[in-house]
Parts: sequence; structure tokens; C-alpha cells
Amino acid sequence: MQTIMQNTLPDLPTSGRLLSLDAFRGLTVATMIMVNNPGDWTLSYAPLQHAPWHGWTPTDLIFPFFLFIVGVSITYALGGPAIRRKEGTGKGEGDKGVGSKIIRRGLTLFALGLFLNFFPKFDPTNVRIPGVLQRIGLVYIACSFIFLNTNTRQQRWILAGILVGYWLLMTVIPVPGVGYPNLEPDTNLSAWLDNLLLTPAHVYKATKVWDPEGILSTLPAVGTGLLGVLAGTWLRGSRPVAEKIAWLFAAGILLSLAGLCADWFFPINKKIWTSSYVLLAGGLAMLGLATCYWLIDVVGAEKRAYQRWSLPFVAYGVNAITVFFLSGLIPRIMTLIKVSGSDGSEMGSKEYLYQTFIAPLFTDPRNASLAGAVTFILIWGVILWIMYRKNIIIKV
Repeated sequence: MQTIMQNTLPDLPTSGRLLSLDAFRGLTVATMIMVNNPGDWTLSYAPLQHAPWHGWTPTDLIFPFFLFIVGVSITYALGGPAIRRKEGTGKGEGDKGVGSKIIRRGLTLFALGLFLNFFPKFDPTNVRIPGVLQRIGLVYIACSFIFLNTNTRQQRWILAGILVGYWLLMTVIPVPGVGYPNLEPDTNLSAWLDNLLLTPAHVYKATKVWDPEGILSTLPAVGTGLLGVLAGTWLRGSRPVAEKIAWLFAAGILLSLAGLCADWFFPINKKIWTSSYVLLAGGLAMLGLATCYWLIDVVGAEKRAYQRWSLPFVAYGVNAITVFFLSGLIPRIMTLIKVSGSDGSEMGSKEYLYQTFIAPLFTDPRNASLAGAVTFILIWGVILWIMYRKNIIIKV
């Protein structure tokens, strides 16, 4: 059976742009935007909420999926310079300043995230420093330099060192001021470090003393990106397509099972990005990528109908950072624009539109809240589709 598959599947390019990767990125960021923009923050279905502490929901998989995709994308964007360095053939004319470009892009992402935290008050004494875009920027920088300067075997060892090292840090080292290692929200080692270095004035306001995108937990987040790097390196290899797909599925299943097993002694937890969480989310991301790769780039290469359904997600994927940034900024601007409601009360224009045109259509307020999020996604979908058709891609 394997021989037949290898003979019938088309050969795919080992460099360039994968349609499936853009679609997977687009699906991920669209879901992220939906979760972040409900019609009513107090009303949403359980799968669209984060787990309170230990455990996970589908929503908890969105951010690690994106970091995994960042890792995969690195292998396609930096594959040429990496190969030349590892083969000892020099950097090449087109590789000058690769390192500075990596740092510049990572810091740009960090700055965009910091701007979102500043807006609209711009109070440096009370602004949150970490955030989603900040973590993406740091993971991008770390994984890019690791990819450029190590081989696949070394990357595996680095990944293993990160996961085991973080587990030991969190479960063996006594927390200063507490006296014993623990995984409780306010007294674990990661929370202590955030409280010490960032101070309560510069962390997530809902937690007060620690941050879900904090300092120490960024280390295992780099591990999530490295899983993407390893998957991307595998996809760019010269093996038959059927073998690539089979091993991606196998690796995804094994990683997911490993995460579930590790949950017994290091609970799955997004807030502190535990090693078990890295394994589970990375494994499921690998399964998602393998599925998209099979349907879009392999089967879709011969049957174009299998690609057409993915194009709206591709439109999201090629401008993922742009839409994520603007989808966080524009609702805040709309909240500042005050409108008088039917009862005479004053509210932000975003809430006014929701209360006037969406909420009255539903008897269940949770459905109304979900409809508000979906409407937001559809509006952005139209904008991004126009940009995609006009080949407008805003690169950070």
C-alpha cells in the first residue's frame, strides 16, 4: 500500500510557500480572534473559555498552535541561509544581515504588542509588559537563531532540555518566600519571578502578581516553536510525500499521548505553559498540519476543489499578524466612541451595535455572544479576502 501511495502522490516543492500552512495559520488566527471578541465577555460557551488553571479546553490550544506554525514558517523563510551555514558554503550574498532582520522582526512584534497594552491610556507606570505578540516575537527570535545554528539532532536535544529543565525548575526548586516548590497560581516559581522582575504594576491585571505570558513560561513556549521547526524541517525534506504524512501523523499521536501521560506528574496548564502542555498542544498541532497538508497540498494539487474551501483561511493566514493586531486595536477605538442607547444610557459604539443589531435576534444570550464573535470574523473575512485578491500582504 505504501508503494502505491508513493507512486501516485505528486512531488511537492521543498521550499517556497505551502498553501496548507497559510490555511492552517489562517484558521488558527481566525479562531483566536473569535475567542477574543465575543459579543458579551460574561456569556460564552465553555469550549470558548480558557481552563481556570490545570486542564485544557479547545481555546487553550489556539496560542500554541500559532507558535507551532511560527516554527514551521521559520524553516521555509530561513531554509536557504540555514543550509548554507550547515554545509559551510558561506552566508551568500542574499544572507547578509539575516540575524539583524530576525531581531528587527521579533522586536517589531514585541513593540506592536506593547502598543496594544499601552492603548488608550499610555501610562508607563501601570502598563502590562508581556502579551501574546510579545511572546510570539521572543519565540520567533529564539527559534530562528536555534534553527540557523544547529542541526536537527541538536534541536531535539535542546527541546528535550527545555521540557525536562522547566519541569525540574517548577517542581524541585523551592520558591523564595514560600519555602517549597508548588504549582499554585500565586506561589509557583514562575509567578514569583514575574512578581520580582515585572512587579504587579506590569503584569496581567486580572492576576495581579503573575502573567500568563510571563518571563519563565516563555522558555517552554520556545519548545512549542521548536516542535514546529522540527515539523517544518521534516516537510522540507526529500522523502516521499506519503512517508512525510505518515510520520507527521505518527509523531502527532505520540506527542499527544506523551502530553497526556506527563499530565500525571506535571499537569497540563496553559497559564504556566507546562511541559505536558507543550507536548499535547504540539502533538495536536502536528495532526492539524498533517491533515491540512494532505487535503490541500497533496490531494488538492490534483483536485482543485479540495483547495477552494481553504482560500478564505488562506486570506486570513497571509495577513495573520495584521488582522490580529487590528482586531485588538479597533474594538478599543470603538469603545472610546460613545453612543446613546435606546434607554438613554451611554455606551461604546461596539457594544451599541451588538445590543441593537445582534442581541435582540437570540433568546439564548450565549448564542447572541457567539453570533457577535462570528460577525466580527465575517467582517474581517471580507476585508482580508479583498486584500488577498489584490495581493496586498502586509509583512511585519
